[in-house]
Amino acid sequence: MERGAMLAVCVLCWSGMVCVVTAIQRTDMFPYGSLSGDQILAEGDDETSRVLSLPRPVYFYDSLFSQLYVATNGIISGQDLPMEKQYVDDGFPTDFPVVAPFLADIDTSGGRGQIYYRVTETPSVLNRVAQEVHRGFPDAKFTPTHAVVATWENVAAYEEPTRTNGPSNKVNTFQAVIGYDETDSYVLFLYPEGGLNFFATRPKESYNVEIELPARVGFSRGEVTYLIFSRTEGPYYSATSDEQSVKNLYQVGNTGIPGVWLFHTGNRYSFDNIVPASIGGQLNTPPTGGHGLSLDTTTPEYSDFEEYEDNNFDGDNQEEEDDYPHPGGDPDFQPATAGGDHSAPVQPASPDAPSSPAEDSGHRDVPLTSEPRYNPEPAERQYSNPNPSERGPEGRDERTQEQQPQLPLEVVDVYPPHRNEPNLSPGGHVVSVDEDDIDFDTGVIQYTTENKETCARFQQHCSQNAFCSDYATGYCCHCRPGFYGNGRHCLPDGAPQRVSGKVTGTVTVGSTPVEINNIDLHAYIVVGDGRAYTAISEVPEPVGWALMPLAPIGELFGWLFALELPKSQAGFKITGAEFTRRAEVIFYPGNQRLSIIQTGRGLDDHNHLTVDTVLSGDVPFLPPGSEVTMDPFKETYQYYPSVATSTSVREFSVVSAEKGSESFSFQLKQNITYRDCRHDNRATVPETLQITMERVFVMYVKEERILRYAITNKINPVGVEPAAPDQVNPCYSGSHDCDTTAQCLPQEGQAFQCQCATGYRGDGRNCYDIDECAEGLSSCGAHAQCMNLVGSHRCQCQSGYEFGFDGRTCVDIDECSSSPCHVGARCINGLGSFQCQCQPGLYGDGFQCSQEEAETGRPRSQCEHHRDSLQSGGEAGRPSVGAFIPQCDSDGRYRTLQCHGSTGHCWCVDSRGQERTGTRTLPGTAPYECDRPDEPERPKTHCQHHRDGVQTTSPEGYPVVGAYVAQCDDNGQYISLQCHGSTGHCWCVDNRGQERAGTRTSPGTQPRDCDRPDEPERPKTHCEHHRDGVQTTSPEGYPVAYVAQCDASGQYISLQCHGSTGHCWCVDSRGQERAGTRTSPGAPPTDCDKPDEPERPKTHCEHHRDGVQTTSPEGYPIVGAYVPQCDATGQYTPSQCHGSSGHCWCVDERGQERTGTRTPPGAPRKDCDRPDEPERPKTYCEQHKDSVPTHGPEGYPLLGVYVPQCDSTGQYTSQQCHVSTGYCWCVDSRGQEKDGSRTSHETQRVDCDRPDEPERPKTHCEHHRDGVQTTSPEGYPIVGAYAPQCDANGQYTPSQCHGSSGHCWCVDERGQERTGTRTPPGAPRKDCDRPDEPERPKTYCEQHKDSVPTHGPEGYPLLGVYVPQCDSTGQYTSQQCHDSTGYCWCVDSRGQEKDGSRTSHETQRVDCDRPDEPERPKTHCQHHRDGVQTTSAEGYPVVGAYVPQCDDNGQYISQQCHGSTGHCWCVDNRGQERAGTRTSAGAPPKDCDRPDEPERPKTHCEQQRERAQTTIQEGYPVVGAHVPQCDANGQYLRLQCHTSTGHCWCVDSTGQERAGTRTPAGTQPKDCDRPGPVAPTQRPESVCERWRTSLIEHYGGTPGAQQYVPQCESDGQFSPVQCYGDTTYCWCVDQDGREVPGTRSHDVVKPACLPSVAPPTVRPLPRPDVTPPPNTDITLLYAQGQKIGALPLNGTRLDGARSKTLLTLHGSIVVGLAYDCKDNQVYWTDLSARTINRASIAAGAEPEILINANLVSPEGLAVDEKRRLMFWVDSNPDMIESANLDGSGRRTLFDSDLVNPRAIIVVSSTGTLYWTDWNREAPKIECASVDGQNRKVVVSDGIGLPNALTYDSSSSQVCWADAGTKRLECVSPDGSNRRVVHPSLNYPFSMVYYRNHFYYTDWRRDGVIAVNKDSSQITDEFLPDQRSHLYGIAIATTQCLSGSH
Repeated sequence: MERGAMLAVCVLCWSGMVCVVTAIQRTDMFPYGSLSGDQILAEGDDETSRVLSLPRPVYFYDSLFSQLYVATNGIISGQDLPMEKQYVDDGFPTDFPVVAPFLADIDTSGGRGQIYYRVTETPSVLNRVAQEVHRGFPDAKFTPTHAVVATWENVAAYEEPTRTNGPSNKVNTFQAVIGYDETDSYVLFLYPEGGLNFFATRPKESYNVEIELPARVGFSRGEVTYLIFSRTEGPYYSATSDEQSVKNLYQVGNTGIPGVWLFHTGNRYSFDNIVPASIGGQLNTPPTGGHGLSLDTTTPEYSDFEEYEDNNFDGDNQEEEDDYPHPGGDPDFQPATAGGDHSAPVQPASPDAPSSPAEDSGHRDVPLTSEPRYNPEPAERQYSNPNPSERGPEGRDERTQEQQPQLPLEVVDVYPPHRNEPNLSPGGHVVSVDEDDIDFDTGVIQYTTENKETCARFQQHCSQNAFCSDYATGYCCHCRPGFYGNGRHCLPDGAPQRVSGKVTGTVTVGSTPVEINNIDLHAYIVVGDGRAYTAISEVPEPVGWALMPLAPIGELFGWLFALELPKSQAGFKITGAEFTRRAEVIFYPGNQRLSIIQTGRGLDDHNHLTVDTVLSGDVPFLPPGSEVTMDPFKETYQYYPSVATSTSVREFSVVSAEKGSESFSFQLKQNITYRDCRHDNRATVPETLQITMERVFVMYVKEERILRYAITNKINPVGVEPAAPDQVNPCYSGSHDCDTTAQCLPQEGQAFQCQCATGYRGDGRNCYDIDECAEGLSSCGAHAQCMNLVGSHRCQCQSGYEFGFDGRTCVDIDECSSSPCHVGARCINGLGSFQCQCQPGLYGDGFQCSQEEAETGRPRSQCEHHRDSLQSGGEAGRPSVGAFIPQCDSDGRYRTLQCHGSTGHCWCVDSRGQERTGTRTLPGTAPYECDRPDEPERPKTHCQHHRDGVQTTSPEGYPVVGAYVAQCDDNGQYISLQCHGSTGHCWCVDNRGQERAGTRTSPGTQPRDCDRPDEPERPKTHCEHHRDGVQTTSPEGYPVAYVAQCDASGQYISLQCHGSTGHCWCVDSRGQERAGTRTSPGAPPTDCDKPDEPERPKTHCEHHRDGVQTTSPEGYPIVGAYVPQCDATGQYTPSQCHGSSGHCWCVDERGQERTGTRTPPGAPRKDCDRPDEPERPKTYCEQHKDSVPTHGPEGYPLLGVYVPQCDSTGQYTSQQCHVSTGYCWCVDSRGQEKDGSRTSHETQRVDCDRPDEPERPKTHCEHHRDGVQTTSPEGYPIVGAYAPQCDANGQYTPSQCHGSSGHCWCVDERGQERTGTRTPPGAPRKDCDRPDEPERPKTYCEQHKDSVPTHGPEGYPLLGVYVPQCDSTGQYTSQQCHDSTGYCWCVDSRGQEKDGSRTSHETQRVDCDRPDEPERPKTHCQHHRDGVQTTSAEGYPVVGAYVPQCDDNGQYISQQCHGSTGHCWCVDNRGQERAGTRTSAGAPPKDCDRPDEPERPKTHCEQQRERAQTTIQEGYPVVGAHVPQCDANGQYLRLQCHTSTGHCWCVDSTGQERAGTRTPAGTQPKDCDRPGPVAPTQRPESVCERWRTSLIEHYGGTPGAQQYVPQCESDGQFSPVQCYGDTTYCWCVDQDGREVPGTRSHDVVKPACLPSVAPPTVRPLPRPDVTPPPNTDITLLYAQGQKIGALPLNGTRLDGARSKTLLTLHGSIVVGLAYDCKDNQVYWTDLSARTINRASIAAGAEPEILINANLVSPEGLAVDEKRRLMFWVDSNPDMIESANLDGSGRRTLFDSDLVNPRAIIVVSSTGTLYWTDWNREAPKIECASVDGQNRKVVVSDGIGLPNALTYDSSSSQVCWADAGTKRLECVSPDGSNRRVVHPSLNYPFSMVYYRNHFYYTDWRRDGVIAVNKDSSQITDEFLPDQRSHLYGIAIATTQCLSGSH
């Protein structure tokens, strides 16, 4: 028999003996390698085999697959694989079918291993598969017909080159074998000894976090289709759960052989999920330290096994043992006898298995098991210990010397599909496994169905506030409504949380190590708003100062309980209370390192989280008295299964007296590991979340030695930036007024609701604790005592009872089970206790029995037995250190007072030695008087619960000021007189502690006599109900609410005051506040007894006054707002004054200003009570002044407005001044300015009353000055206008200043600025009278500045021009500002704008000298802005370039303006111009925040502009696309400019370019309003550029990282090196883009491609003539870049061996293909030449151009051989056209309602056209008759990117392949009978149909793929030798086919 036949194991070698075998060797694997006929997979990091076609399809789950693919990363799939980044770092399930023997990131590059695969029918292989299946599944009727063998030999893990010095020597070898017949399939995984050396791989995108992902082993069905067009996750099965379980793969197995695993993986009729084999096997390894090895379990489907003959060893069958030798019996490895003890606990598989948080809580992890085992017997329980020496041989404590081997069991993870999941519900099915179920006598291990951990057995692991749910692979805990957590630990929603723990470790400060020994840490978190306060006490001083920057210690609690924004969850919901956080902090610049380990230990008895912290490492020294400040920051957490990670860099400032202010930083790396429940695969955690820490406060208090951290935390999804504060719901901003023990529930808009937390009661703004114990609301059962907690309660079993399996019910402790009595005594268990009675004939107390009653005087008592057993229980008979030894009196009874010698605690006991409750005292305190008889213990009274529940100290130990503590008498009842210690108020209470109405007295007054009997009680009044219903203190005891004050009769006192705020007000009889009576603290209160006067309606003045907004929405006062003054009757006071400007004036009764009464600040006011003189008519000056608007529509003053000044007679004062600018000038009687009289605020004013001298001619300076328009026609100053200053002689003053920007500079006598003299605002000016220093060469900034034209040809300033600012050395100032728009931004040394630094004039400027923060990804606006070329290669600004403006968040500002043209327009959030909003230069811009008016029909220009603004899914514009510019009416602007190239040209009214008007970037555009000389035109786009643009468009606007886009040089030629996207898959090309053979490379280093490497360009190119295909009836023609290929069909199979090039077309991009079967001609569209061509398929035939005009992007093409017509789509102008086959008779069929037409076909038999339109917003497939009539939509739903289109003549259906949905579908022309032919294509482009097969070109495989219509399977593929995208495809036949199209 062949080597490799496997043996059954775990059978009877001899009676009672388990056989143990060794792991398989490499020679035991199935044969593999080239000699076995294997194919070899190409080397690489992410390779996939060619399709492995199966002779017969295989069932995987319940689906048939006819081909397989083998991949580098340890998997086999039934369909072509996506890029590895889509699956290699993710767990199951995958979205494609997978068989995974070892799914990890494997790399075979550089010869690191080989991967072999084959499909075989070899009998020896099939026989061996059959034997293994029959052994693992004895009931299976299986005879394999085929097998697929895949072997990974010595393969290595992927390693980043930058992370290692060289490749690792760790390699793995493993094998997968798929055996199948016509109905079933089985899979074997083989792991030889020494074959697995790495068990996890590092994710490629791990963000520098040290984490490795364990390999995944198992199966996944992939996505399955339901409801025709919908998909969902299919079932999957995981055989491993963590790295340890991967390590066990070769050590255990489920076939009886370690390292061999068998699974049933598919069935023809019904198959739900994978079924593993069920025979255990383990290595021949002696047990070490009690640890065994893990075996696997079975599933219920194969749970019951009978004996079968294959399990018995047979001497004739010994040949089979050669492959799997096993040793003989081991005398040290013996099984227990039949009567032996089988109760030994399950142990871990390896002594060095990693620990987990579960171990910290007392559980040990079982390898390959997802939940800990539960041991119901507490190890520490102990009774009086009998003398072991007196046990008989039959004693129960006697043990065999050798322990039997431990057999831990594995529970594998099985995940069913969750298509229709039921709601979670408590409870479940009991499934368990016990070693008693293993029959060692039969040789067969028997398993029951109880092999799974379920709620029935493990519910006690869930929180008392959780329920348990069963799943296919185990159970999970879920918190009940009103609680949150991970199910194992649940806390009440909304309640504050406390944390306590210890801090230990060694911290070296500078060079001094400091020990930290168990100091206390306390934290308090207000969950409702995310505030976390942490205090560490008793911190030694040097460490205290140095640890101040270590806010990350407290950040853990902020992350656990952060305020949750939508679609996020805080850490506690993921980790619960058990976790481990490991963090490393590296300080800069000193490189000190500190390790932080924080371990969550669970919740204590008070529901407080316990966290221990260990610090070790170095920290920088900080001087005593330092202050540390840290700015708010954001941190991103990455979430993986069972671990969360983050990495960040923080900056902090240290201010000290010694060194002043210093800046430092540190880097934080952290991992938080926890235990998650994977059985419920619905529970998903986002991959990333961002925590925002808004306020960080740190402080060390030297006097108290306390270190404090305070942080406010919010958590939200990454990329979701919080809205403006006034738009955020108060629940999310933390600005709500809910109680700290309440939840804030967001409502619509700004509304919210406060709801008291679970365990609290109140209105949400005032909540108090519910005493569940006192109110009978507890869940405690019999024999349990209720303990009230703040916000909750706890149940505690009484003495003699313990919690049962459910963790909730108290059950009696069976003390007798531990045999506490003497061997000659009988133990009698009772409820809560037990008794020991000596057997008849024996005497004693039951703990000691003897035959003679007086043999030893008296028998030893229970106390003496107890004492003696403990005194001799240690090593060598000595007592254990620290053990408690009971004390007995002379009679042997327990002394009533017992004390612990080590701890000093003392307590009283009863006669049985049991502690009496409440008698324990601490060391140093007086012990309890134990001889005093016990009074029956009564439960706490309501008063005592009330008193003890008040928190009188803070978490840090400070007394809580203002807390009211109830006073109780000796019996626990409320004292009748209660007083508040802080406020001094006293009152009487009833027996329930309720205040008796009318008894409250203020501080200093005589309290009531509360013992005087009450008068007959009257019903409570409304005031008393109001008063008594208010909670006056918080749960912590703080005073909170306003308490109503009632008089003796219970009525509201007319004057009410708030005790905390000091406000007072009057109320009516119902307690409602009377308007206008509220007074502030310290002000005399209103006389509330004075009757209200009837309220009059508001006057006009009061309405005016109250309607003025004096504060901004943020609460700041609005400067400049005028508020009218009203008298007591509400009328305008006659004299009104402006509080900001100081002007005063008189008004009439309507508040209108009386003419001539206004006085400036400081001038005496007018007497407004004097009657007006008869009004004279207004003069011209007065009319001018009154016509100037000084206030806006909202009443705010308009700053900068010039108001003329008139004298008392209404004439212009001779001197006029502009209040804002300070300029003054003389005017004539008409108010016209006199030349030469204008002065600035710094120069002497002209005497305007002096007679004019004879006028001299104006100087150049005066012409310049007077030619500047400083005011608009309406009289407003024009901001940004520079007016030169001239001296008295009209010459330029040497120093010139810009009135708006504040810049100053020196000028020469011509007014030209002198280089280097410009100073910014506020800086000292240059001395312009000092001669110039020798001029240095101009810097780049100065050249830039000087090149900017600031004045037009006529000398007027050019408005809106940006002039760069340079410093004194000529370098760019770090902050640049645009004087006209007010925008400012930061620049680098080259003057390039820094992303995110631009601010408007309304926002705070960025500090450009501060180091950059980590850069966030650029937004669409920033990409757009930074992609615009604003300067030429020489550094000059490019005139005409439009640069979009972005806000601080990188979003488009709603109003955009063109800096050169002055045009402004509104845009939407994608930066698209909103129609009708464009305004010309000088015109007032549109209000972009006002909603759009009804839209008018779009003009031709607007339609073309919208079409050109095609964007990709992320919103980036297509690079290189020209977007037409339209005016406000939608007409073409005469001057058009290309935003990317900078070219400009003139157009006519139809948008057509006028010849000779195009100018390149950096030159002056043509004046399009007058004729000019004709300039040479722009060079046409090259082949490379057109090809690139075409591919980008077909990728949807942006290519993927692995997709090919041609790389072009600046002159348009092909770059010598071409690559697939960002990959290292590169090759060399010649000048025509043709690949140079032999240059392909997969290495990181790209090939050295130079133009000289390519074939010489002097060689003549081949003639573009036809080489006919081989003589065949049917040939597929396909377009591939610059050629048309021919692929013959052999029947329906692709005959790749005879494929050849039909036609080479250099410089072309062939896209659409069509064939004319009558004339045997091929037609094609050429995207590069923009032509439509044809050629005869005959030797030597040459191409013929049919159409070469008015084509932009011709793509799809169809030929109607019957009507001799051709049809095509043009995807740029979005048109469908037709013409005769010779190009004549061209006409447009459709040019509307098309967005991106792609494919087109014609059905000649019916005369119907069909085409696709992959408009991303509304894709569709349409049809019409060939003459353009009867247009209609065929399909518009359930499609994405319908690329390919064809016609199935056999079914008369239209079929398409969709690159978006990945489906191939067909539908009848009327839209009915739609069906999916294939559900998962890759990236189809074009398709044809022939004889029940679809043939399509695929952009992922770069080949032709064949799909069988009937089987829906991919049957064949053809991959050309030269890999590049294939476009169109057509069928060429020797005769026309029926129904051809």
